[in-house]
Amino acid sequence: MMLKTNHVLIISIMLLGIGVLTYIYYKPSIELASYVGDLSKPKVDVCTEECLEAVKAENDQILKDCLVNDRMSQEKAEDKVSNLETKNENQRDFEAEILVLVWVWPFGERFPFDTCEPLFGVKNCRITDDRSQYENAHGVLFHLRDIYNQIPTLKKLPRFPLQMWVWMNNESPDFSPRLSDGEDLFNLTSNYRRDSDIWSPYGRVYKATEEEKAFQIPKKDKLVCWIVSHWDDNFPRVKYFNELSKHVNVDGFGNHFGRRISNEDYFNVIRSCKFYLSFENSIYKDYISEKVYNPLVLGTVPVVIGPPRDNYEEFIPQNAFIHIDDFKTPQDLAEHLKLADQNQEIYESYFDWRKHFVAKLGHPEEHACRTCEYIRMNRNFRSIRNINKWYFG
Repeated sequence: MMLKTNHVLIISIMLLGIGVLTYIYYKPSIELASYVGDLSKPKVDVCTEECLEAVKAENDQILKDCLVNDRMSQEKAEDKVSNLETKNENQRDFEAEILVLVWVWPFGERFPFDTCEPLFGVKNCRITDDRSQYENAHGVLFHLRDIYNQIPTLKKLPRFPLQMWVWMNNESPDFSPRLSDGEDLFNLTSNYRRDSDIWSPYGRVYKATEEEKAFQIPKKDKLVCWIVSHWDDNFPRVKYFNELSKHVNVDGFGNHFGRRISNEDYFNVIRSCKFYLSFENSIYKDYISEKVYNPLVLGTVPVVIGPPRDNYEEFIPQNAFIHIDDFKTPQDLAEHLKLADQNQEIYESYFDWRKHFVAKLGHPEEHACRTCEYIRMNRNFRSIRNINKWYFG
């Protein structure tokens, strides 16, 4: 009996040892999830200690990613708020009224204050000639011909850092005064030249409305006309006219021809001619004056002396005018004009452009209105250091 008891004890000790060794070398797995009494649920996978370490590392990375994403989301949200505030501020600035002070009326001729929006689509622009508003003005318009001899007085005016002084001029360099000791006064230029800050040409060609496309050539009773008062035998246009008039009849009007006409008659005369001599008094790039746009508006073909044809074609359809450079001599031009007079098809071809476009004269207030537009749209610093060099070369 004793022997049997010892055997049982020995076996129990051995089993206990085996259990301890098993526990040491094969630790029981820890379930990540458990279930009680519901055998219908699938048993969840278990994870070893190495697995737990990996899970912990992955969770740490997830946590870090979450924190980073949270910071990025917060920064994006702050950026959105900032951008929205900036956008709102810009919108308020864009909608704010711009005040332009006309220092002196160009050649003493006033222009309307309230046409910027209906004529040019420029909103919230206020134009004034009240110099007491000088301190509040965003821009001050100075007409060159009226202020060129007032530079010492202008230099005594207080200058405000954000206020723009605008040099305005639509005369060619040959008929414009140079500034003396005023080279650093101005921030912007407003001129007929395309490279000026504020482009204000003598006229423009626009897309025609359906009503404007129904254009009819006015009745004509003259072949070639010219209205001129400023006469100088040394002008290229005068020399060319003297040769041209030897080969074709030109009806002359104006002081030089002793046939002064009123403003109303001026337009009626141009309208009554098949061709009009749009001869500029000086030749410079982009200098295309009302001498060209008036005939285009009134239904007459301009014959031009001025910059090269390529320059005209930047602004005017190529078949809307005749350039003297198209012909070798004034006599050749005269023969062509007489041919077009006899051939209606040739003459009407000069109006094909009117099926799509219409010409309109510029307005004196465009300088002021476009100044409003420029100041509203451009916030960059601008200064003209040598305006004489820019304009006179």
